[in-house]
Amino acid sequence: MTLARMSPPERPWRRYVAIGDSFTEGMSDADPRSPGEYVGWADRLAGLLAEVAARDGVAFEYANLAVRGRLLADVTDRQLGDALALAPDLVSIVGGGNDILRPRADMSALAARLEEAVVAIRATGADVLLATPTDPEGAPVIRHLRGRHATHAANIWTIARRHGCHVIDQWGMTSLKDWRMWAPDRIHLTSEGHRRVALNAFTALGYAPQDANWEVPLPPKPPAPRGERLRGDRAWLVEHVSPWVGRRLRGRSSGDARTAKRPQLTPYD
Repeated sequence: MTLARMSPPERPWRRYVAIGDSFTEGMSDADPRSPGEYVGWADRLAGLLAEVAARDGVAFEYANLAVRGRLLADVTDRQLGDALALAPDLVSIVGGGNDILRPRADMSALAARLEEAVVAIRATGADVLLATPTDPEGAPVIRHLRGRHATHAANIWTIARRHGCHVIDQWGMTSLKDWRMWAPDRIHLTSEGHRRVALNAFTALGYAPQDANWEVPLPPKPPAPRGERLRGDRAWLVEHVSPWVGRRLRGRSSGDARTAKRPQLTPYD
């Protein structure tokens, strides 16, 4: 069985709950209806699943419990219980990215924690959607952590094989190697990046999206002059890296005092 080609259920999913960190919250896919809030791949996927359900005359509801800055332990120990209480039939769980950035990341412990959460979800009869990290080969700073990202991706595929999960293969998304898919912080995706990941997720769930070109990279762009690149790097360090380091030193998170944007199952508009 090829996990990327798993079939959708005979009846559409009716209750989808997303848990995770800033990636699943949707940063930096700005929501034009709510200033300061985000849409993101999970919301976009929910829209696609809602269309499928509507064609079959099935009611569809969606909740998103993800909060930026959360470690995997926050996702599995806090969000997971709230998610299962909603009795979903599909759960996406994506986490570990913030853990990997920590100096003493234990990749085996992360895998064990994620697998324990997957087992708990599957025990309820719900399906599970996981996502590999992207390949940071060309990324500033975090490219030095490529080995950790690769290990996390391999562990996710192993967990998926053991428990019959669907997987969003971000590692293999060539289109995401283009910096035009990334926000100025170089950590979160743009709206176009989130749109493509949502289509990847829809495909991983066994559907054939109308836009089959989500894997096709953007047309090549001439390289920026060296001086422009250096100015961009300096601005990135000042505007994004320094605040992140400052929060780490103070033991703070960008998600402090934030709550889930969609804590209850509601019809997706």
